[in-house]
Amino acid sequence: MDSGVLIVEVVRGGRVESHHRVHCVVSDSTGRIVDSWGDPEYPTQPRSSVKPIQAVPLITSGAADEAGLTDVELALACASHNGEAGHSEAVEAWLGAVGATVDDLECGAHQPLFRPAADALVAAGLPHTRAHNNCSGKHAGFIHTMVHLDERIDGYAEPSHPLQVRATRSLTSFTGVDPTAQVPGIDGCGIPVWSFPLASLARGWARLQAGGVDPDADVAAHRLLDAMMRQPWYVAGTGRHCTKVMQMGRGRIAAKTGAEGVFCAVDRETAIGVALKVEDGASRASEVALDWILAQMTGRGEPSPVPVTNWSGTRVGEIRVRSPQSHSF
Repeated sequence: MDSGVLIVEVVRGGRVESHHRVHCVVSDSTGRIVDSWGDPEYPTQPRSSVKPIQAVPLITSGAADEAGLTDVELALACASHNGEAGHSEAVEAWLGAVGATVDDLECGAHQPLFRPAADALVAAGLPHTRAHNNCSGKHAGFIHTMVHLDERIDGYAEPSHPLQVRATRSLTSFTGVDPTAQVPGIDGCGIPVWSFPLASLARGWARLQAGGVDPDADVAAHRLLDAMMRQPWYVAGTGRHCTKVMQMGRGRIAAKTGAEGVFCAVDRETAIGVALKVEDGASRASEVALDWILAQMTGRGEPSPVPVTNWSGTRVGEIRVRSPQSHSF
């Protein structure tokens, strides 16, 4: 039942200083909506939250098995990593193993998201490279699949490239929505980004666990979720919310953030999927909203508010979900 949007409040001095409006859907793999807040059909560009779905062809193509990929590479294929040394070095090693280089990545270069890693590069007089891009693991998986299938690598970010056609078909298979009548946007790492109803994203994440796509895709999805759970640091990194959720969930919750206030997850015990979108794109709100939803789903009770601190480290406020009316969990 839709009860209106979920509200995440930022409180300072006992007063609500800011608030964020959040649309959220909880769904099973058939598309049955278990619960929702706001508009279940809210059009959403999922950004990096669908990386596990886009990575399915890495396994179904036979590339992963031929090369004997470990959980580290499979987790990186689903990652938006910090660009810490362990992340970039693993990406470089993976590319080298398939005869590619960092220059083959079409994701562009940016400084590591993790400030100490960025500072370490500067201190060493080293440049940041495409391997430090948070999406380099996904792109390494793309390149590996293309090498395995003997496809051209150049231009693989274009929507018409066979690599992107495969990735989009995977999205359609899991979400039940074919977005190809749209003109796609361009993601931060250069690949096409399509818009989906929020409910279809929740369904897609439920199907990662529940299956029902086809036998090969179902097995691949399970392997990717297993890798994410076993190697959560490679999915995001030090201090990141995706990593924290999977570590604290003790094998139960797989989760992945996306830019502009998107977060998706699945409860692996129940195969119930979650997708949410913050209207103003604030990640501080998407993280708090996800924790609140997962607490309701798993019966853990209300999570503690996230503290707001000043530069001296003094707690001066909190970020919390405004308690809505009770729901069906």
